[in-house]
Amino acid sequence: MIMTIIPRNVILPILLLGTILILSYLVPALRGGDEAQYALHFERTLTPPQLDFPFGTDSLGRDLLVVTFIAARASFMVGIGVVFMAAFIGVPIGMFAGYRGGILDSIIMRITDGFLAFPPLILPFTIAAVLGPSLTSITIAIAVAWFPWYARIARARTLEIRSSGYVDSAKIMGGRWPHILRIHILPNIFPSVLTQASVDVGYAILMAAGLSFLGLGAQPPQLEWGLLITQARVSFLYSWWTILSPGVALFITVVLFNYLGDSLREYYDPRLSKK
Repeated sequence: MIMTIIPRNVILPILLLGTILILSYLVPALRGGDEAQYALHFERTLTPPQLDFPFGTDSLGRDLLVVTFIAARASFMVGIGVVFMAAFIGVPIGMFAGYRGGILDSIIMRITDGFLAFPPLILPFTIAAVLGPSLTSITIAIAVAWFPWYARIARARTLEIRSSGYVDSAKIMGGRWPHILRIHILPNIFPSVLTQASVDVGYAILMAAGLSFLGLGAQPPQLEWGLLITQARVSFLYSWWTILSPGVALFITVVLFNYLGDSLREYYDPRLSKK
């Protein structure tokens, strides 16, 4: 059964991630609004960090404090969107394959193995290149490359659960397989999926930043951490602050999501629990 009590060790990363997301709307509102990302001020180009501009300004004269927090919205949106799409596709496939078994299971798993045969960045890169550069494209591209992992997790847990007594009882009472999967199996594989998803959001943000760095993700005037880093690559050797703020924001966010995933894994896995 899903444990309803929120574990104490996940409260901190959730609060910190929520703070970053709140600040992504609050900071721009306090410093001129979202229009600051479009306003160019060449008279203050590459201003180092100071009282007026704590993070400095970039090569277009934009306040890096504002644009870094605005970019957080797109990065979070892509990360959460990737995980939601990958789980939405992969979990039903994995549950169906694990529950039905036989030739259907073999066919479905061999198809997912075909997706996993590609190196982690090559398939998203190819799909994003075909769809065209945009945040939507990289979200779809990464999700298509990652759904097999959720299919395998769901299948493995379903294979463990399908022979349980309550599943057998549901069969005896005439429950059809869609009902059994939805009511009896999905709630019990949810902790495993949630743990994997919480880690994958950080990795999705990191991969999206990499694709944006290569020119396949966010496009100006959109803001995303990977795009800010690639825009700063021509000036960071003599203006180090231009790459510092998006890089540190990306690093902190990925670490927090990893910590959240590790905390959930420790809580839900009795072999790792310290209780």
